[in-house]
Amino acid sequence: MTAGKLDAADVTLGEMAHILSPSPPSHPGGPSGAPTRAAEAASDGSLDGSPGAPGFRAVPADAPGVPGPADGTAPVTDPAPPAPRGGGGPVPLPGTVPAELADELVAIRRDIHMHPELGNHEIRTTGLVRERLEREGLKPRLLPGGTGLICDILPVSSGGPGGTGEARPEGSRPMLALRADLDALPIPDTKSVAYRSTIPGRAHACGHDVHTTIVLGAGIVLARMARRGLLPHPVRLLFQPAEEVLPGGAQDALEAGVLEGVGRILAVHCDPRVETGRIGLRTGPITSACDRLEISLSGPGGHTARPHLTTDLVTAAARLVTDVPALLARRVDTRAGLALTWGRLQTGHAPNVIPQVAELSGTIRCLDIDAWREAPDLVHAAVDEVAGMYRAKSELRYFRGVPPVVNEPGSSALLGEAMAVRLGAGSVEPTEQSLGGEDFSWYLEHVPGAMARLGVRPPGEAGAVPHDIHQGDFDVDENAITVGVELFTAAVILDAEER
Repeated sequence: MTAGKLDAADVTLGEMAHILSPSPPSHPGGPSGAPTRAAEAASDGSLDGSPGAPGFRAVPADAPGVPGPADGTAPVTDPAPPAPRGGGGPVPLPGTVPAELADELVAIRRDIHMHPELGNHEIRTTGLVRERLEREGLKPRLLPGGTGLICDILPVSSGGPGGTGEARPEGSRPMLALRADLDALPIPDTKSVAYRSTIPGRAHACGHDVHTTIVLGAGIVLARMARRGLLPHPVRLLFQPAEEVLPGGAQDALEAGVLEGVGRILAVHCDPRVETGRIGLRTGPITSACDRLEISLSGPGGHTARPHLTTDLVTAAARLVTDVPALLARRVDTRAGLALTWGRLQTGHAPNVIPQVAELSGTIRCLDIDAWREAPDLVHAAVDEVAGMYRAKSELRYFRGVPPVVNEPGSSALLGEAMAVRLGAGSVEPTEQSLGGEDFSWYLEHVPGAMARLGVRPPGEAGAVPHDIHQGDFDVDENAITVGVELFTAAVILDAEER
């Protein structure tokens, strides 16, 4: 490497470590005593040059926007990283989060949490993210719908001064994309915390405020690396609207070209079952397919004294609720994991009047993609059979949702290695395929990628009932924000080495 302007495309991890450290780093060796690839990246810590090992930090009780004991909430403690399995301990690596940025990110997360916005209406959230990226010298671009944005961070050699070019130049390396979702849920926030939702009937109960803050934080750290000539290859930040609205905002984002020039895409999703400082990971399907259906039943109505002379829609609706899932269970291979769950049943207004209309809605979830493709026809047939038994007219509206998220092996390995480098091999644990749906799956139809389950449960609460997602009291250990940021920055560095 010659003196003068640094070409980040030619910088190795070891050279990055040398730049960040005033003296050559020590190399913990592999089995043969030679330094491992992760060990070659060892440095003295954060981007601002302050010493310290990587990993998550405690959030000070007096941090900006962080309530302390005076408002009835306990300050966040500093949990120790889990003991590594197999001797693989954490290794210092560029791209860690300085303490002042960690505090700022907690304040940003709480701001977003207090102002939840529903799908395709994330105007304030988009503006907040855009303004913070612009303050870092970046040039985010709004998506066509007016909410959501993308932002490219380029190495100095391809993006001009500071590596903050507006778009990726032709012929440069494929970008690694980091994706976050912006939208909240239409449910009330029932927590008693200073940062609870200020919007009635809306809450960030799925962790999208955390996802957004993590990708924003990663963008800030990577932009600073780019200005110092340490960004190894281009990165795209993707802040996507409307994940909770089937079939998901990912399809609109794809139509806007968000994956042009992207070679791989990564994401995380909050998981309250996993302890902070860990991720859950698997290769192959990690979520399930998810569709939505709405059913309308109709009949002439009548008096409850003479149900034999009319169509008893209440009984018909009740039988649909129980019998359609039972029929599906006998017409699909059990290993496909197809499940119909109802979320709404509405009919009638008086106790002595048989209604003329009944409405039902629910979701179909499926572990197997082939069974998912057959599901619409199977559901139509089952609904018609059950409704016909009670002389009810049925109308079914079936809405295709999302296929399963299928983690590509190389991308899963990248996330696992990045986490192990940050917090040790014991910070990565296997996870099962869930029946939840995620529109991140649509991106994986076009480029390889993977999603990890980010632990947000405070250490020491293993026996407690977690505050689950999609519940009004859902909350997270905010130390997970720094964990997520440093996971992504490590993945960017290691992905460049692999290529």
